[in-house]
Amino acid sequence: MDRALASATSLWLGVMDTQAPQGLLLLLLFLPLLPPRGASAGSLHSPGLSECFQVNGADYRGHQNRTGPRGAGRPCLFWDQTQQHSYSSASDPQGRWGLGPHNFCRNPDGDVQPWCYVAETEEGIYWRYCDIPTCHMPGYLGCFVDSGAPPALSGPSGTSTKLTVQVCLRFCRMKGYQLAGVEAGYACFCGSESDLDRGRPAPATDCDQICFGHPGQLCGGDGRLGIYEVSVGSCQGNWTAPQGVVYSPDFPDEYGPDRNCSWALSPPGAALELTFRLFELADPRDRLELRDAASGSLLRAFDGARPPPPGPLRLRAAALRLTFRSDARGHAQGFALTYRGLQDADDDPEPKGSAQTPAAPPDWANVSCSPRPGAPEAAMGARVFSTVTAISVLLLLFLSLLRLLRRRSCLLAPGKGPPALGPSRGPGRSWVVWYRRPGGVALPCPPTDSQAVGLAASYRPLSASSQSSLRSLISAL
Repeated sequence: MDRALASATSLWLGVMDTQAPQGLLLLLLFLPLLPPRGASAGSLHSPGLSECFQVNGADYRGHQNRTGPRGAGRPCLFWDQTQQHSYSSASDPQGRWGLGPHNFCRNPDGDVQPWCYVAETEEGIYWRYCDIPTCHMPGYLGCFVDSGAPPALSGPSGTSTKLTVQVCLRFCRMKGYQLAGVEAGYACFCGSESDLDRGRPAPATDCDQICFGHPGQLCGGDGRLGIYEVSVGSCQGNWTAPQGVVYSPDFPDEYGPDRNCSWALSPPGAALELTFRLFELADPRDRLELRDAASGSLLRAFDGARPPPPGPLRLRAAALRLTFRSDARGHAQGFALTYRGLQDADDDPEPKGSAQTPAAPPDWANVSCSPRPGAPEAAMGARVFSTVTAISVLLLLFLSLLRLLRRRSCLLAPGKGPPALGPSRGPGRSWVVWYRRPGGVALPCPPTDSQAVGLAASYRPLSASSQSSLRSLISAL
């Protein structure tokens, strides 16, 4: 994003040398597209910003069908037309991987991020990774530049040939830091939230190095840090935000054996709503319990043989205690659940910025595990962008007109009526406005320009009152 900002700034400065108003408007057009400095990809307190809850996006069920965001990149092939390859809708009849008669990006083989097949190139490339801005698990704050002087994260660091995301998170958690950053596949750095204030975001695709300890995870890049909140995959915690995400221990790694973890949920409100985005326990002896924090009574219990129901789960409790235990053989992906506080269990207040869970569509278009940003915010953002763009275009047209007039131009605009006189000449700047059917033309108009005089013979000038108004406006410039 720094590259985009630098390009926009250099473009603006280059244009400003010759056309200052147009350069300013170009900058205004770029600004709505640039996120604020240090914007996070998915805080644990804003799960609605993400469509993925696994670090490699294996649970992505969104609708991006090109390898780049917002229509960029190459178009994906339909999964029901890729039988010649290893993965197609025929190889996923139950829809477990999200394949079907569509061409949306997916990750059926547990790769480091969603991908899709593309039309084969001359170099023999027939698939590409998808750059999906919304497919970053909550708790992943994004990709940042690490120049080393000073380091992007100022705390302790270390290296490991067995580095995974959770190995780094655990290291920084033990050191008492809030953030953990992975870099170049093998390096781990710790820091605090104050480090993000001076951090420089980098394009998400710059963090493309596979973790040395896990082929299905990305650990930053060359001079690029992938930064996480250390609360991801913690074995305990106290959650008081109005909404958030709770991950199983060691997430995004698999949870280990003999784990005994608990989390307290006490968001504002009189009731809670939970939605399980992921749930994969090894066997019935690995168990998650939901208890009323005040009375200790058991409200719900789920295990490897009894998964939670799909969709939101509402509980009449102001605070919950979640307890997870695994047996001596436990190894599985675990769970990820989102929660939000409700004023009352019978009401459905949608907190600002929270996610809605849509009704379950067919397997091939399932988006039930992909929360969408709140509709009011999305609509408001679209209206603001459209308004700014429209105003910018109108200002550009108006300033272009004034620039032409100040450069002694004739503006020939559409109109009706028989031909009339040529350009008018008065004291000071020479200017005139003409109109003719069917279209308008703009010409240089110095007092002795014979071409303008000849062309004006078939044009009609504006009315005397309009000429007077424009003359007053120009004289004030």
